[in-house]
Amino acid sequence: MRPSTHHARRARGLLGALLTSLVSLAALLTTAPVAQADTTICEIFGTTTIQGRYVVQNNRWGTSATQCITATDSGFRITQADGSVPTNGAPKSYPSVYNGCHYTNCSPGTNLPAQLSTISTAPSSISFNYVNNAVYDAAYDIWLDPTPRTDGVNRTEIMIWFNKVGSVQPIGSPVGNANVGGRDWQVWSGNNGSNDVLSFVAPSAITSWNFDVMDFARQAVSRGIAQNNWYLTSVQAGFEPWQNGAGLAVTSFSSTVNKGTSGGPGTPGGSTPCTVAYGTSAWQGGFTADVTITNTGTSPVSGWKLAFTLPSGQQITSAWNANLSGSSGAVTASNVSHNSELAAGGRATFGFQGTSSGTFAKPSAFSLNGTSCATA
Repeated sequence: MRPSTHHARRARGLLGALLTSLVSLAALLTTAPVAQADTTICEIFGTTTIQGRYVVQNNRWGTSATQCITATDSGFRITQADGSVPTNGAPKSYPSVYNGCHYTNCSPGTNLPAQLSTISTAPSSISFNYVNNAVYDAAYDIWLDPTPRTDGVNRTEIMIWFNKVGSVQPIGSPVGNANVGGRDWQVWSGNNGSNDVLSFVAPSAITSWNFDVMDFARQAVSRGIAQNNWYLTSVQAGFEPWQNGAGLAVTSFSSTVNKGTSGGPGTPGGSTPCTVAYGTSAWQGGFTADVTITNTGTSPVSGWKLAFTLPSGQQITSAWNANLSGSSGAVTASNVSHNSELAAGGRATFGFQGTSSGTFAKPSAFSLNGTSCATA
């Protein structure tokens, strides 16, 4: 039966309303944010950007076997990791996420390279997912160079080993232990033929951590394999697999570099003229040290860190008026609440007691917030 004219108009009216609603819905869907799908990379040196500020790289260079990673909004995971290489040699790859510059590929909006003496803090956070059916290390890399280079291997590489599975070990040999960032580490030092490598190995697996990259950069300076006028070029977090590796993941990553005004008030990384007086009392097997820091500049400093290296055979057993990172070798003393302010011409004093063996000697150099101090 044909509909009446009234029914036909009503039907056309309902159809028109429906079409209008569909057009409005389509417009809404067009303007609404669209979730970004994860990106899978199998190219040897393939990269992508996450969060608009970090670069994720496949970085497979030690094997011809296939490796694929999937970049997520917060990090990446290894989805395919074929083949293996001998564990007494180099790993097969370093899939990673980074802030800074790596072989001319700089992350968007980065302020790296940056001279160490201009950096006040460089807070970073990292979370890992581990697997057991592989041989690998989970490593955070910090790259330093005398020049602000963006096009290749830097002079010094600092590696923080958050975890290792299997018989692999860092480049070089162990040179002692240190407390950095409030954690204890076994320290290794060596050279891979292209650059110096300073490695900090955790005694047990760390799945996530928030820390200051500058605490480790200052360790390199105090150990003589970097200088305060060198540049931080990039920080990278990922994995070095030797065998398998599928399922390993960086589940979150952040990196910020805060730059201070040279000599400005309250600038921990600024250039602060200073003098250090190091008075000691030594006896067979032990010693005490009384340290006085004088701010010889014209601007106050809020918050200080004094870095120095104890001669071989010395170890700190207790301290007062300062928090110490490290008890032998490279040591960093930082302020406590009551002596954090160093006025222009002002002083801060702290001390410690320790054990010693062999001929007693004093540290040869001191740096305050990354700037070398004169000795009184």
